[in-house]
Amino acid sequence: MSVVTSNNGSQEQSGLHASGRGWPIVLAFVAILSIGGWTYLVAMIADMVPVMDMTEAGPGMGLFNQFNIFRGLSDEARAALAVICLPAGATFGMPTPDLNGIDLLKVFLMWSMMSMAMMLPTAVPMLKTYFGWIGTEGSGERSVTFAVMACALGYLSIWLGYAVAATLAQWLLSKAGGLNDMMAPATLALTTSVLFAAGLYQFTPAKKSCLQRCWYPRWVFAGERQAGMTSGYREGLIQGLTCLGCCWAVMTVMFAVGLMNIVWIALLGGVMALEKTFPSRVFPAAIGVFLIAWASFLTATIYF
Repeated sequence: MSVVTSNNGSQEQSGLHASGRGWPIVLAFVAILSIGGWTYLVAMIADMVPVMDMTEAGPGMGLFNQFNIFRGLSDEARAALAVICLPAGATFGMPTPDLNGIDLLKVFLMWSMMSMAMMLPTAVPMLKTYFGWIGTEGSGERSVTFAVMACALGYLSIWLGYAVAATLAQWLLSKAGGLNDMMAPATLALTTSVLFAAGLYQFTPAKKSCLQRCWYPRWVFAGERQAGMTSGYREGLIQGLTCLGCCWAVMTVMFAVGLMNIVWIALLGGVMALEKTFPSRVFPAAIGVFLIAWASFLTATIYF
């Protein structure tokens, strides 16, 4: 099995090959999936906002309280009325505190939608480079288009695997009392632990190696350069694993800021897109420093 590394020259070449009709189709395919993920998440929040105290969902979510029926009331009154007016899990997509089988499916669906909304857009530069790379072999544009779409699905499959692991982690944390009914951390210990771990990971060799491969993709199935959906899907799995190695820690920051915190879903998605798209030694380190500093500040508030 050979490995081919794309360099800056190949990226420029891929931009020429991606100018045909096939690339806009791939881009539309990725956009539809990503928008579908965002639509689901926004629908969950929109159903919660009118009748729930959104401050419980994590930092920044209190901004949405100006749109609910508790506007102007004290924190204590909002919390009490939220319990009376709307039991947990009564809104669209929200699991109940019991976390039964149906609830776990809802949690998995939520994480899957987060993966589509946050991670698929970050794969666009890689998919564009792959489109140009297999297109230079003379395959028909239709074959190339379907192969790249299969690559996107392979990439997404890895993140759906992460969704399974995140669902299990959420279930364990909920049973241990680490998360509240709004799926936000119930203790500062959880928040600081996640932030410290994610920040430290930014400086590990594994992070640097995976990020380097995100900047300059290496096509593992180089002997199968002829466009095909099977080879495209398998290539997507490899690229998805690389992305997982790069971004799993930043994605896991959601456990520290609240799993339904759509403000941080958008923010972290943008951060990962920038980190993976523009090669820089400073930006990944800055993310790590920020997360560690934040965790240190929160830890200091516990003791002082």
